[in-house]
Amino acid sequence: MSSARSATSNRIVPAAALQALAPGEQPLSAAARAFNLQLTRVDKLRAQLDELDALGRAHRAERHRWFTPLQQQRRQQMRALALALEGHLQGKALSRLQQETATEALCALAQALAEEGEADMVALHDRHSRQTLAQKKQAAADAMRARLEAALGEPLGRGDEDLSMDELVRAGMARLRAARDEEQARRQAKAQARKARQKAGSRPAEAEAQVADADTQLRTLFRQLASALHPDREPDETERVRKTALMSEANTAYARKDLVTLMQIQLRAELADPTAVSRLADDRLAALTLLLKQQVAGLERERAARQGQLAAEFELPHGQVANPNTLRQHLLSQVNALELTVADLAQDLAAARDAATLKRWLNAQRERPRPVRADRDPDDYV
Repeated sequence: MSSARSATSNRIVPAAALQALAPGEQPLSAAARAFNLQLTRVDKLRAQLDELDALGRAHRAERHRWFTPLQQQRRQQMRALALALEGHLQGKALSRLQQETATEALCALAQALAEEGEADMVALHDRHSRQTLAQKKQAAADAMRARLEAALGEPLGRGDEDLSMDELVRAGMARLRAARDEEQARRQAKAQARKARQKAGSRPAEAEAQVADADTQLRTLFRQLASALHPDREPDETERVRKTALMSEANTAYARKDLVTLMQIQLRAELADPTAVSRLADDRLAALTLLLKQQVAGLERERAARQGQLAAEFELPHGQVANPNTLRQHLLSQVNALELTVADLAQDLAAARDAATLKRWLNAQRERPRPVRADRDPDDYV
């Protein structure tokens, strides 16, 4: 019996299973139709969230499949080019200007590789640079601190405290977010107070009662579940584990005012008649519909946030929404750019094979500077 109940409690119950049904041949009331509509929207939004999660996983795998071999080729060619340049610097075939250009290119290559985790490139960089990588990082961190402190209007940490670039960015962004959140909270509080004043004399008593009824029904439903699923009252170990899991879900759902999940737990735990909703009076259905509307609004916000996270993670152009088409097109663009980088590096490496070709290459660098700055993403090199 317990195994059968466990299987029941683990099955997925769609929100549509909670819909109000017409009694016999009678049509659905307006309240029942409104209730069913919101349940349909909950199912749709949940499916969209699942699709976004699946899209993110699939795109990460696809991106890794394309990027990994190309990035490996890029690093190998950058390393080979840096070592080739160092070999030429040890000779006397290059002019002073050519040596300076070769040194700048070597240091940029070594720094980019070092920042990707290739530790031996730190020593290569420091042998040829006026500033060590540690000194460059500290100078960049000091400049970042100055910019952040100017934006915030206050110091970050103690004045004598050396913070890394990552620590500075985290601290600065935390301060900026806190200031932004404080300002948003202040504005929201003012807006809510204004709305409350406007509605104080205009909201019908029926609406006030509906809100109170909705909260009461949610609380009553949760208490019923808590009473029926309390694991300490269950002597059977298997059932206790099952009830503990369900109670944990119920606690989370109640904290989020997730009516649908609480009702689904009722069905999974076989604590309610699936047709019970159909017997509710219209005023009760209207109160539950109010809760569902709030849940739909929360799911819509969650969908927008999830899309924003994917757009940021995969570096979509500003304003683009993450979907299979935009992610695929942007990936193709990124792969094409990386393939061009690898091809350019292959040409540069070929030019560095002998002194005569290298001289022409270095002269071309002075006439047409290449983007080998260390502050660029390594994928953008050359």
